[in-house]
Amino acid sequence: MNPYQWIWRYARRYKGKMWLAAILIIGNSLGIIVVPLLGGAIIDQVINQGHTERLPWMLAVMIGTTLVRTLMRYTYQILCERVGQNTLYDVRKDLFNKLQSLDFNFFNTVRTGDIMARMTGDMDAIRHFVSWVSYQVIECVLWFFTAVVVMSTISWPLMLALVAVTPLIGILTIKMSQAAHPVFFQIRQSFSRLNSMVEENISGNRVVKAFTQEPYEIQKFDKLNDDYKQRNMASAAVSRRYLPVLDFLASILTVIALLLGGYFVITKQMTLGDLVAFNGFLWMLNQPMRMSGWLINDMQRFSAATIKIRQMLGAKSQIPVNNADHYEKIHGTVEFRHVNFEYADDPTQPVLHDINFQVAPGQTMGILGETGSGKSTLMNLITRFYDPTSGEVLIDGKNAKDYPVRQLRDQVTIVMQDQFLFSDTIKDNINYGNRQADPGFIHAMADVADAEDFITDMPAGYDTVVGERGVGLSGGQKQRISLTRALVKDPAILILDDTTSALDMETEAKIQKELRRITADKTTFIIATRISSIRQADQIIVLQHGRIIERGTHDELLAKHGYYFDTYQKQLGALGVAPGEE
Repeated sequence: MNPYQWIWRYARRYKGKMWLAAILIIGNSLGIIVVPLLGGAIIDQVINQGHTERLPWMLAVMIGTTLVRTLMRYTYQILCERVGQNTLYDVRKDLFNKLQSLDFNFFNTVRTGDIMARMTGDMDAIRHFVSWVSYQVIECVLWFFTAVVVMSTISWPLMLALVAVTPLIGILTIKMSQAAHPVFFQIRQSFSRLNSMVEENISGNRVVKAFTQEPYEIQKFDKLNDDYKQRNMASAAVSRRYLPVLDFLASILTVIALLLGGYFVITKQMTLGDLVAFNGFLWMLNQPMRMSGWLINDMQRFSAATIKIRQMLGAKSQIPVNNADHYEKIHGTVEFRHVNFEYADDPTQPVLHDINFQVAPGQTMGILGETGSGKSTLMNLITRFYDPTSGEVLIDGKNAKDYPVRQLRDQVTIVMQDQFLFSDTIKDNINYGNRQADPGFIHAMADVADAEDFITDMPAGYDTVVGERGVGLSGGQKQRISLTRALVKDPAILILDDTTSALDMETEAKIQKELRRITADKTTFIIATRISSIRQADQIIVLQHGRIIERGTHDELLAKHGYYFDTYQKQLGALGVAPGEE
């Protein structure tokens, strides 16, 4: 499917407006012939033959036709703009819906800046094509053929002399199209890289300033900015090579018409009025030829813009997201059977090896391990952000793959390491997963997360608007709001991924105590780097290089004098806390 067939699938939804615009464009093009013909008639009949009584109605018809044409052109331009905006709305909506359905594998390989470039610059190229280029092409084609037909009735030898130039214009137009397409695709790629760099720099501005790397970032930007400029200069070079020649050939038409037409008038082969009328139609040949280069540029820009958009719309999620026919409540039994996992973009590096465990509702599992041991990946399999490469993840004895994704994730909540808050009120951040949450329940869960006091101390309390990604809040405050958000959702399975790492041990202990109280009927997983976060868990597993190397309760693991015991000694032994005294 070419880009024009693809965009027609969207634009045809508004074919009523398009048909009306087409009729008006045709009417406008036919109305053009009135003024030049009457201009020639005024020369021959009024000036040369003295029929002055005909002048008033001729002028009236010319003025009336011009007014009607102006109204028609204004109307179909508005109609085309509406079709363009509606089409753009539909494409952008489909693209955003597609993004919501794609899994982590897609976002692991596609840059945020690349996505933003598709949603902005490429979208505008589509709107420009539908709203402006489309009717300009139709106008130019109608003007050209209308002029050829009418001018042939005035003087076909002179018409043939002018048309003889058009094959050369056609050849140049095709060559320009072939040269422009790869250039515009490179421009879109360069713009995407530039956009990605700027987006990343803005998001990481605190890191840049903390390490005083502003000159380095400016240097990176200048390099990408220069590349974008050079790509656009390459586009300008294509235009420079072809557009002046096309413009020259279009201008030659006027010279041919005056020289040859003047000769025909002198030799009585046509009247002066006919020559004036003929010249009145000359712009209808001239303008399409002048516009052909610019329209080809715009069409190639549109074609290049659709490539990445169509690729994104055609992207397939490895874990399809669909709605369930009926809601199946999850109790919370989680079992891993011989689970292995590798990321799709790096299948040579196994992340998890032969993972086996079972957790019942009401139990808490602690997961300890060094950075990169696979702790977060293990939990991502429960929520089906990824599926195991081999083995099974069972929820209530049923393979997680057999649950509709939305239904499963609606009953499993994960508080991730990356504490993301939306630029919205604290209240709307907290009830993000449960919009119908009772205010009393929200306050109770905030109290469990030790967030109630600092939230109510804010100027607007729960209606305080936090900055982008929670800027203005401390790491501990963001963690406690994120934890409150997870608790308000009231899931059957709760996953806490290093949720209290930014809190002091006293606050952490208070939260852990409250969590044990309200999660008595939930399956809870706690990923931690501090033993204090997991020592009360019903069972604990220790991961190393994607394998379970130890498992048991806190006391059982201390008795083994292995990795868990060594970690305990490093974290708590120095405080003088002996095993069994905590």
